[in-house]
Amino acid sequence: MKALLSKAVGGPETLVLEEVADPVAKPGHAVVEVKAIGVNFPDVLIIEDKYQFKPERPFSPGGEISGIVKSVGEGVTHVKPGDRVLGNTGWGGMAEQIALEAHRLVKIPDAMPFDDAAAFIMTYGTSWHALKDRANLQAGQSLLVLGAAGGVGLAAVELGKAMGATVIAAASSQEKVDLCISRGAASGVVYPKGPFDRDGQKALAGLFKDATAPNGADVIYDAIGDAYAEPALRSIAWEGKYLVVGFAAGEIPKIPLNLALLKGCEIVGVFWGAWVGKNPKKHQESVAELMQMYVDGKIKPHVSETFSLADAPKAIAHLASRKAMGKVVVTV
Repeated sequence: MKALLSKAVGGPETLVLEEVADPVAKPGHAVVEVKAIGVNFPDVLIIEDKYQFKPERPFSPGGEISGIVKSVGEGVTHVKPGDRVLGNTGWGGMAEQIALEAHRLVKIPDAMPFDDAAAFIMTYGTSWHALKDRANLQAGQSLLVLGAAGGVGLAAVELGKAMGATVIAAASSQEKVDLCISRGAASGVVYPKGPFDRDGQKALAGLFKDATAPNGADVIYDAIGDAYAEPALRSIAWEGKYLVVGFAAGEIPKIPLNLALLKGCEIVGVFWGAWVGKNPKKHQESVAELMQMYVDGKIKPHVSETFSLADAPKAIAHLASRKAMGKVVVTV
């Protein structure tokens, strides 16, 4: 089978497509014939050794897949050969086949296209965990989403709307804000591209305060970090919750903790991948809720571009450029 491999630390240009041995299903595992792979920001980081996990090389990027079960190992009962499934893999997904722990697989409805399935679990799983488990977002509250047109951001917009919140979408262009409004945001704000000096940061804080007026945002969902974090935090409501989801803008920000004191707010970490490992039963319940929301038409991935497996490095580079809207998917 063919697999896209990271054999040296570097950007997407270092990835190579090579023939490797077909995987075998060990006890408790399943082999999936991959049909589509969702591209996510961790794919950008993991090949540069900047992610929380550093797999041994060579490895394939690709943290979520959809496909058809080819074979199962001893003890696997909840999926069987021929089942249509999606799965969160961490890495290893950008290949024609993958062997992984069977408990990571979820059956998908017959009407769910493989592209949608591959673009589903990481973004909606992360954002559902963030908004429901970490923020306890309530109907009637206000939700400010930074990086709102990205994969997890757009999922947060849709889920926030479905949960009854008033969603304010913050993104780097009017085109991106318009997409978010079409997906359920009540309003939006276009922020400039950094870097920012102190005056620039004050102006950015003013933009966020105006967008969340008069009371500030009850919940802030921050998937971009960098110089946007502190100005956004200045717009939080009293006793609000600031969700630290990711750092797509580059640098990990340093937050003056006096802001947390003055706002009486909580700065809350969101690490969905680790949470899944520690709470498998709750994760299964969350996936069931999300799948029902998909069936009911309340959420649906916005797949903006698709690439072939041979062009998967271009897909990762496109995501890294922060020009992508919604999800980018690689098809096999």
